Amino acid sequence: MNGLPDAALLDRARGCAVGAAVGDALGMPLEFKPPRPLHDLVREMLPGRIPAGSFTDDTEMALALAESLIAHRPLDPDDLARRFAAWAETNPPDIGVHTRRVLSRVARGVPWRAAASAVQAAHPNSAGNGSLMRCWPVALVYWRQPEALRAASSLQSDVTHPHPDCAAACVFVNTMIADLLCGAAPRVAFERALASTGLADDFRAVIEAAPERTRNDLANSGWVRHTLESAIWGLLTTASFEEAVVQVANLGDDADTAASVTGALAGAAYGLDAIPARWRDALHGAWPVGSDTIWSAADFVRLADRLVTLESAAT
Repeated sequence: MNGLPDAALLDRARGCAVGAAVGDALGMPLEFKPPRPLHDLVREMLPGRIPAGSFTDDTEMALALAESLIAHRPLDPDDLARRFAAWAETNPPDIGVHTRRVLSRVARGVPWRAAASAVQAAHPNSAGNGSLMRCWPVALVYWRQPEALRAASSLQSDVTHPHPDCAAACVFVNTMIADLLCGAAPRVAFERALASTGLADDFRAVIEAAPERTRNDLANSGWVRHTLESAIWGLLTTASFEEAVVQVANLGDDADTAASVTGALAGAAYGLDAIPARWRDALHGAWPVGSDTIWSAADFVRLADRLVTLESAAT
């Protein structure tokens, strides 16, 4: 596709950005809780550790990544690490243990690669979802450049989460998002991502089986495999944005992250108008953290417009 994105692609890009933040906010009060029974699913924005409709660190880190991509292309990991460390220094309400360990080193002057490697070496089995939750801005920038998309998806993961599963999951999700933006059906985008992403064999087996799982099979923990499994299950076993995000958020445990990844995928599949207006109206959060600048759904729409046209403007 040449030139600027068409109206349909732009709508899906807006859906991806708003959907990721909405999923985050919907899942926020359900985080670390057990799965909700099917007869009593949460379908409205509720308060939790922060007010109803608030997005969390999942979206905050995505915004930092988006701003880094706006400032530097190709992605500059040194700039990204500085932005992440500055964000962590604001003492956000929520930050993952692995992410904090890496960024605290970066804040002390340790180069990001050394910081990430040291934390990974100390915790070799750590393969959390902290880079997957934030990766969607890469797909909005590089939606028609698959090689650049794969490289940037993996690199932004390496800054904090160098485990191969983390990088592969980010590539997988962003490959799907780019395909969805261009109009692919969810199942088609899923099959293409399976064919083109270098998942480890056992990881591939988990993701291939995800659409056949029942909700009782899904752990929905902070492990990146569980998050991707839940998001794929939610997208491919439902037929609307609302139902996909509701089903995943109500799995509990790491509900905000899994619902945010699902929201990015489902928003890219169904577009902005498919996201319930009551959720869009409730969405809010301070960015930068601690500032008086409060983001709403309209700000995410503007961000999506900017990201998806960056490479067109550059050429």
